Amino acid sequence: MRDSEFEFIRNLVYERSRINLGPDKRELVTSRLGKRLRATNIPSLREYCLLLKSPGAEQEMCDLIDVISTNHTFFFRESAHFEFLRKKVIPEVRARARAGAVAPFNVLSAACSTGEEAFSIAITLADHLKDRPWQVTACDISRRVLEIARNATYCEDAMTQVSQEVILAHFQRGFGPEKGKVRVKKDLRDRVKFQQLNLLRGDPSAKEPYEVIFCRNVMIYFDRATQEELVNRLTRYLAPGGYLFVGHAESLTNLRHSLKPVQAAIYRRAA
Repeated sequence: MRDSEFEFIRNLVYERSRINLGPDKRELVTSRLGKRLRATNIPSLREYCLLLKSPGAEQEMCDLIDVISTNHTFFFRESAHFEFLRKKVIPEVRARARAGAVAPFNVLSAACSTGEEAFSIAITLADHLKDRPWQVTACDISRRVLEIARNATYCEDAMTQVSQEVILAHFQRGFGPEKGKVRVKKDLRDRVKFQQLNLLRGDPSAKEPYEVIFCRNVMIYFDRATQEELVNRLTRYLAPGGYLFVGHAESLTNLRHSLKPVQAAIYRRAA
C-alpha cells in the first residue's frame, strides 16, 4: 500500500466514522481492504481508491467502514458491569417503582456489534426486573453486523460465558442443519430494537431518556476530541441519575464532561 493510498483511506474512514487509523494500523487496513478488492473484483488498491472517489460510491463506502470496524464481542463480556446492573441499578428501579414511578426502563447498547451485549442486557433485565416495563435499544454503524444481531443466532461453542440455566430459559437449540447453534427466543428478541446509526451523526430512536447506556470499547478507536464529543452526546441521552458504562480499557480522565465516576468504567449523570 502506497503512503498516498493509506492516507486517502485513513482520512476517508475518519471523515465517515471518526475511527482514527494511526500508522500502527497500516497492516490491519491492508489486510481488510483485501476483502473488498476480492468482493469488488478490483485488482489494485489504486483502482479501489478511484472507485471510492467516483460518483455513486456511497454503498462501497459503507462496505469499507463495515470491513474496517472491529466487531469482537461475546455474551456477558466484562461481567462486573452486569453484576452492577443486577445488584445496584435494578434495585434502584424497583425502589422507584414502589414510590410510584411507572416509566419504562430504557437501556442503550451503543456500538452493539453482533448483538451479544444487547441480549446479555436483555437477559439480565428479564431475569431480575421481571414485571417492570423495559426496553433495550441497540445500534451500530455496520449494517452487516446488525443483520447478524437481528437474526440472533450464535454458535453454541461461543456461549462459554452463559450458564446452561440461562441457555435453557432464553435460547432455542438448533437441530438438523442448525445443530450446534442457538437462537435467542422470540419473546426476548422482541424486546431489543436494532438501529443502524453513526453515534456522532444521528440520534438513537427511543423517545425517552436512557437509564443506562453501554458504550464499551468504542472510544479506543477515536482521538481525544472525538472521545469528548461522543461522551457529551451520550450524556445528553442519559436520564438524570443514569449510568454510562465504558470499556475497562477506557477512561474519561482528561476529557471534559459532567459525569461522576462510580466505579471502574462506570459513570453517572447527576440526578
